[in-house]
Amino acid sequence: MSDATETARPTAAGMYDYYLGGTAHSPADRAAAEQILQVLPEVSDTAWANRGFLQRAVRKLAVDWGVRQFVDVGAGLPTQRNTHDVLAEVASGCRVVYVDHDPVVVERSAALLADVPDVVSIQGDIRDPAGIFQHPETRRLIDPTAPLGLLMVAVLHFVPDEDDPWGLVERYVAELPSGSFLVLSHSCGDAVPERIRKVAAQIYANTPTPPTDRTKTEVERFFRGLELLPPYAGGKPEVVFSGLWDAEDLAAADSDGSRLVYVGVGRKP
Repeated sequence: MSDATETARPTAAGMYDYYLGGTAHSPADRAAAEQILQVLPEVSDTAWANRGFLQRAVRKLAVDWGVRQFVDVGAGLPTQRNTHDVLAEVASGCRVVYVDHDPVVVERSAALLADVPDVVSIQGDIRDPAGIFQHPETRRLIDPTAPLGLLMVAVLHFVPDEDDPWGLVERYVAELPSGSFLVLSHSCGDAVPERIRKVAAQIYANTPTPPTDRTKTEVERFFRGLELLPPYAGGKPEVVFSGLWDAEDLAAADSDGSRLVYVGVGRKP
């Protein structure tokens, strides 16, 4: 791929890397992200809160539940202490399959992961779980009989209602053995200030997959048939804002940006 092609258009993954202070983004990613930050400065806080949730959830699954294999759907770029970095800190023998629909992102990811054993990036469509699970690299790394951590972090809001995202998640969960986990985050549909809602609608109006915000009740529907875990010590099993999940200090974790995303973790009986 030529440098011109690489940098011609921004990618959601590259922009996310920029929000997190990474270096794997292109000039186009940086320019697009800066435009959004000028009108929505909360986006950086939201990105950090979402990444923090992923890190805490992955660590908990590995340390407390012994999960050693993960499929990260809609993963973006494997930078800024992503799934495999967290696992390397807490466990050995872990395997990770990153999945993204964008071939540019997959190519960048492959270069970043070239020297990392048992971690791959594949191209896949979230609407095709069979294609993802039957991909040669997934079959090579993932044991279909062992508990799996399925990560669907900040991706399902790009699946519109007409594509039945709840039924789609059920299809993924049906592929998982008992003892597996669903780790999910989703943009809020009932807790977003009107100012942010209007600006976001304008930004994404002309994109191929504009996001669909969903309410807490709608996000909890993704966990049908699963045991939704308490988000923190003493909490009831429910979906919460991203900063609160497994937080040591709930008050300190409750930021403006974190309230733009709902999160939850469910276990398959």
